[in-house]
Amino acid sequence: MQSKLSDIELIEQTLGGNQAAYADLVRRHQRFVFTLAMRFSKNRENAEEIAQDCFIKAYRSLSAFQRQSKFSTWLYSIVYTTSMTFLRKKRVDTDSIDDENTYIQFENQASGFDNNLAENKSRSYYLNLAIGQLLPDDAAIITLFYMGEQSLEEIGRTMDMEANTVKVKLFRARQRLKEKLELSLKDEVKELI
Repeated sequence: MQSKLSDIELIEQTLGGNQAAYADLVRRHQRFVFTLAMRFSKNRENAEEIAQDCFIKAYRSLSAFQRQSKFSTWLYSIVYTTSMTFLRKKRVDTDSIDDENTYIQFENQASGFDNNLAENKSRSYYLNLAIGQLLPDDAAIITLFYMGEQSLEEIGRTMDMEANTVKVKLFRARQRLKEKLELSLKDEVKELI
């Protein structure tokens, strides 16, 4: 079965003309590519568009993949640059959670989940909610490190920065994430009391 092949073997087959091999690569990485795109765009439709663009760009540039890093690292760097380009084109304001429009969107999104309060209490819900409130770079670093299990060096290659810079940014992103979680959970404790 194709899915047992490594990414490199699937790339070689794709370059040899086997379209099904690339479909396997897409299936293997699509969830994480979408998640990362969602962290940047904060909008499902935009994330789907970004993810689709990324897989098209990756396919067109597959012969340029030099295998100096993992395929996933190379692919996630495409996601990062494609997302940044998309956000610049859309002029999405991602400067601060304090922005009134962002707060209203967050409030509307949160109120839509009130019907299923039990589901909202899960750790992953609050974690994803808090990550969604972070700036795109912070969300990307957290996502790549924890969900993508990327090393600091791999994240550095993806985001075009030094590993030490990634380490500092990861530390700061964790602090901001902690603050967001404390704020979210503090409000939940108030609701329960």
